[in-house]
Amino acid sequence: MTGPRVLTIVLNWRTPEMTLKAARAAQRAMVDIAGEIVIIDNDSGDGSFEKMQSETRDWNRVRVIQSGHNGGFGAGNNAGIRAGFSDGTRPDYTYILNSDAFPAEDAIAKLLAHLEATPSAGLAGSHIHGPEGKSHVTCFRFPSILGEFEGAARIGTFSHLLRRHIVPLPVPETTQPVDWLAGASLMIRQDALDEIGGFDETFFLYFEETDLCLRAARAGWQTHYVAGSHVEHIGSVSTGMKSWGRVPDYWFASRRYYFIKNHGRGYLALVTLAHLTGAGLGSLWRLIRRKGAPRPPHFLRDLVLGDLGLTLRGTNERKADA
Repeated sequence: MTGPRVLTIVLNWRTPEMTLKAARAAQRAMVDIAGEIVIIDNDSGDGSFEKMQSETRDWNRVRVIQSGHNGGFGAGNNAGIRAGFSDGTRPDYTYILNSDAFPAEDAIAKLLAHLEATPSAGLAGSHIHGPEGKSHVTCFRFPSILGEFEGAARIGTFSHLLRRHIVPLPVPETTQPVDWLAGASLMIRQDALDEIGGFDETFFLYFEETDLCLRAARAGWQTHYVAGSHVEHIGSVSTGMKSWGRVPDYWFASRRYYFIKNHGRGYLALVTLAHLTGAGLGSLWRLIRRKGAPRPPHFLRDLVLGDLGLTLRGTNERKADA
């Protein structure tokens, strides 16, 4: 089989049946595409690795690899990137597919064709929809101070005035550049990966795609949404996000790290202040209008205490260095 070669990575953590279903869908979508599929088990410790090895023994162009430790989404996918092709050759593109995402038979080919035809694009992502066909919001602007304020306030007048800063974008009707895409179905040009590196493994979960796309943008690579590439996505199967009673600490840690790494500690303080100001105004507005818009339990408290804890640790570290 000739043509550009694609390495597809499917990351598993304790969802072996779902992961195998995703790999099967990817296999069907790669029938006419040169390349391989590598399933990474992120140290599930529940028999997933052995089950998937057994199930895929006779599958064509599919390997199952054990990562050795659960370092999160980015670390697991990096293990797949490092594994590469079985013959040690370099892929032309790396395709990241969630374990609960199922590409249509032409979905991978359409991402590949778009990147082949668009040299300025380093990353390309699919139109994501749920099992019932409803489109998922997966296109975003990079987070900013004004975007954080708008997202916390959720007041119509502010949202209109700050519409160019709203982080989630409406689902595009056409293929187009965006700042960043959720990583459920994301193809990356190998030249871009070679230049910017893989995922930053400091992120355990969340913000790693945002950081990757920002690094790509700073290196001159665009991220494109490809409207014709359709992928069904269940969502939050491994993370359990839909059933969160409280936002976990690693989400706040990823948020803090993203802003500090890319914009500095002062920017983190301003973006958190903007969030608190927006949240206060939004709560007052909804109280006056008697409209409820509940936040996750203890969200603002955990946000502030986490930032304060980081500040205090930083102060103590500077004192120790002195």
